[in-house]
Amino acid sequence: MSDLFNPQFATPKGRWLYSGALTLGVVLMLFALFWPTFYSMAEIWERSETFAHGYLIFPITIWLIWRRRDVLAQLQPRPDLRGLILLALAGAGWLLADAGSVNVVAQYAFIAMLIAAVWTLLGWPFVRAAFFPLMFLFFAVPVGEFLIEPLMGVTANFTVAMLQATGIPVYREGMFFSIPSGDWSVVEGCSGLRYLIASATLGVLYAYLTYRSWKRRVLFSIAAIIVPIFANSGRAYMIVMIAHLSDMKLALGIDHYIYGWVFFGLVMLLLFWIGGFWREDDLPLPADSALTRHAGHVEPGRPISLIALAALLVAGLWPVYAVWLNARPLPVMPVLQVEAQGGWQPGTSFTTWAPHWVGADRQLRRAYAQAGRQVMLDLNYYGTQRQGAELINSQNFMIRQKDPMWSNIGETMISVQIAGRTQQVRQASMRGSNGQRLLVWQWNQIDQYLTVNDYAAKLILATDRVRLARDDGLSVLIATPYDDVGIEVASTTLANFAADMKLAIGRALDRVGGK
Repeated sequence: MSDLFNPQFATPKGRWLYSGALTLGVVLMLFALFWPTFYSMAEIWERSETFAHGYLIFPITIWLIWRRRDVLAQLQPRPDLRGLILLALAGAGWLLADAGSVNVVAQYAFIAMLIAAVWTLLGWPFVRAAFFPLMFLFFAVPVGEFLIEPLMGVTANFTVAMLQATGIPVYREGMFFSIPSGDWSVVEGCSGLRYLIASATLGVLYAYLTYRSWKRRVLFSIAAIIVPIFANSGRAYMIVMIAHLSDMKLALGIDHYIYGWVFFGLVMLLLFWIGGFWREDDLPLPADSALTRHAGHVEPGRPISLIALAALLVAGLWPVYAVWLNARPLPVMPVLQVEAQGGWQPGTSFTTWAPHWVGADRQLRRAYAQAGRQVMLDLNYYGTQRQGAELINSQNFMIRQKDPMWSNIGETMISVQIAGRTQQVRQASMRGSNGQRLLVWQWNQIDQYLTVNDYAAKLILATDRVRLARDDGLSVLIATPYDDVGIEVASTTLANFAADMKLAIGRALDRVGGK
């Protein structure tokens, strides 16, 4: 006999108490099973003001569901096995993300598993009635850092364009620009990501609570994303102008941030004030015919206790396999060595600049010379992908922000010709305080496959790790001075070096990888 039709659960209240308690228990068990993933979210909430709102997402979701209690009480909890499909797919996604150490994807998968568990145990009508509160849980995931560089570019482009439109001469190199009154740089704090995340989260919640029409909700949510981007660009221009007009006396210290937050606050206040002219929160919620059909409707259901056990088994398979993967011993890795080829010979170091790649199992940094040309080769080898030792990592970059000696004045993806074949590389121009300029090319090598696509590399490595295949990878970086010879000559030098040393680097990867 079904759990829902046991005598003690025959009343609607009894069914809800039993189903609700069981669902809460399963959800809490998911938190326990995937505690490292949830903790990785909470850790970012704690250390980053940009994502501090994450602490509020779960309480707000509970409150939003409580607001719908009258509608939800009319429904009958009925297990839905389709939720197990979503639970399994989210679990598989979590496993791949964990294997590739992609925290943000693992966190999204964790939230999806919570929603899938609710769907499995309480049924689709409940999920439909509480759709927005459940989807709002995704705002708990601290995501958006990949937008920092594009947003910095938008800010720099807008600020320089406005300065030129104002009649102020500007000299720009990448994120650095100079005007007659002083030098400026657009750093991570100028990207406006904090404003964007705060505005998007608050804007979506405001739209849901204030409007009844989905069209108005979507339009206001889009406005809450677009407006802070332009507002941040205007803030940056305003700060530069205040400093310029005050002979660099104002908007340089703490008032730099005060002016920024005040300006942003006024813009957001204006946005919500304008949005209030079309508010509909005094209107009743539109009736949902599908929910009306399910209200008070009781059908013979499946035993919810057995389905709760099935949900835990489906969810628990993935972390158990992940623990086993992580417990495997590291492969034996000999020293990383590259034989000089094509007339290149080991030379003396010609630069103090060094890239910032973390957690490599083996490293090789060596200068080479040939007929007056100089190239620095920097290899970082990762024997197996694991947390803190990943080929693709947000902490791997050309130069630290605010480095006292070096500046990255431009970084982009380009296609180059190496040994007669077209290859994509990540190209950066570095400028040293001593006047030296370096042209840098970087790419990743995974079992002789060359790529600069971080997403493709992560997927390949994660899939290889899950299926117990070789999951090592090599970051290849070459650099040469261009202050005396120019970019084109430096590019030719790097292309020749890469062509001459290609086979030697490939053999080095095979040897250290155990082939």
